[in-house]
Amino acid sequence: MWRCPICWRRFANRNQSHACGRYRLVSHFKGKSPANRQLYKLLVTQMRRSGPIIVLPEKSRIAFQVRMSFAAIQVQSSRIIGHLVLAHRHERPCFHRIDSISRHNHVHHFRLETPRDLTEELCQFIEQAYAVGQQKHLKHQT
Repeated sequence: MWRCPICWRRFANRNQSHACGRYRLVSHFKGKSPANRQLYKLLVTQMRRSGPIIVLPEKSRIAFQVRMSFAAIQVQSSRIIGHLVLAHRHERPCFHRIDSISRHNHVHHFRLETPRDLTEELCQFIEQAYAVGQQKHLKHQT
């Protein structure tokens, strides 16, 4: 793992392009509802069931990293929007959009408005995204 000498963020690749900055988690919840803070806590608890994570507050989002970032969210006034990075496309109701970046890199977008939106299906995809964050999917590429 390479660490940026300016912002100290860790990356899987040396000199990886990024926007340096030191941001605080609390700034993402300023002026937002307590319900959104609780929803965030539920989401992070679910992510941690897969293993240890690094929570990276950035200027406009909160990223979640193992070896590489596998998910990110934005806290809005009435909901949380986010995405998971998965190795394969999964056209499922819990995702409202999928952006295919490469053959083994698909960004699946989701919305959380209530705890009910954190479905069992979405939680299973969080586990898969965590494995992508560990770069386990690269060992199986053909």
